[in-house]
Amino acid sequence: MRAFFVQIKCELGKSYHVATAIADAEIASEIFSTAGEYDLLVKFYLAEGEDIGHFIAQKVQTISGIRDTFTIVTFKAF
Repeated sequence: MRAFFVQIKCELGKSYHVATAIADAEIASEIFSTAGEYDLLVKFYLAEGEDIGHFIAQKVQTISGIRDTFTIVTFKAF
């Protein structure tokens, strides 16, 4: 499994709605609220060889209330 993180910028007042929608979809490992440019930091896992870009476009960016995403791909956990 490959871990990656997505920072999510939500529409104003929608961060709890977005976090709940992600949790309800059961697609994320962990969901954190954050301060700064992005509202949420979400940890996902996909099997090796699965298309991260397609997953983000189809499963994450389609959630109502999301304005922008920034994906961080990981290489090795220590």
